[in-house]
Amino acid sequence: MAPSLFDKINTMINASLHSLVDRALESNSVAVMDEYIRQAEKNLDALEDSAATVGGTVRTLKRKYEEFAAQAEKLDRDIDTLILKGKDDLAAAAQAELNTKQQLAQEYFEQYQQQEQQYQRMLDMRLKLESRLTAIRQEREHLRALIELTEAKKTTTKTIKSLDALSSVGDQEVSSLAEQIRNRLDTEDARLELATRSVADQIDEVVRSGEIDRQLEERRRRLLGGTSTGGGAAAASEEASDTLTSSN
Repeated sequence: MAPSLFDKINTMINASLHSLVDRALESNSVAVMDEYIRQAEKNLDALEDSAATVGGTVRTLKRKYEEFAAQAEKLDRDIDTLILKGKDDLAAAAQAELNTKQQLAQEYFEQYQQQEQQYQRMLDMRLKLESRLTAIRQEREHLRALIELTEAKKTTTKTIKSLDALSSVGDQEVSSLAEQIRNRLDTEDARLELATRSVADQIDEVVRSGEIDRQLEERRRRLLGGTSTGGGAAAASEEASDTLTSSN
């Protein structure tokens, strides 16, 4: 996803809802909120398209990593067999191929991890922007009702610049509605703060999980290789014993 789109979405996510509402009150119109909604919907569509592309790349890279890791595991076992059979030339060629497979597997693994982190960030941004968009849509209706109420009650809207000002105009109904809007905005800001704190933990968990999977895969290859080598050595020892017995 282009950095400019990242910047636009982050700006929209981090936009102060209180400031947005105050601007609407100052202009005595919800037009500023309508513009936010239009831009948010446009950026959300672009984000979803980009996330789908990156998600596809993640699946491709993971599949490639698993394919090369499996090939490397098989080659590792084959090399032990070739050495036990005295096929040193073939074992050397297989070892060179194994080195290449392992390098490719590592490269695909690293790319997969990077793209997975990117994908998770994009999904998180989508959730945050959707939450912000929902909140703005809801508050747009509440704000419109507040503006209509102040006009109906002949409140001097020219002096109204913010929710704080409306909360102290002296009209209980107007003040109550303004306070309700302000409380909901505070709740939405708190929700965004919690989501922002948790996404870093989620990304770290993805990275740790991928690294653990890779370490376990290496351990399996080592253990399986050791088993194959042990079995081959036992077979070779038994064959040598049979030869000595026949000679005697």
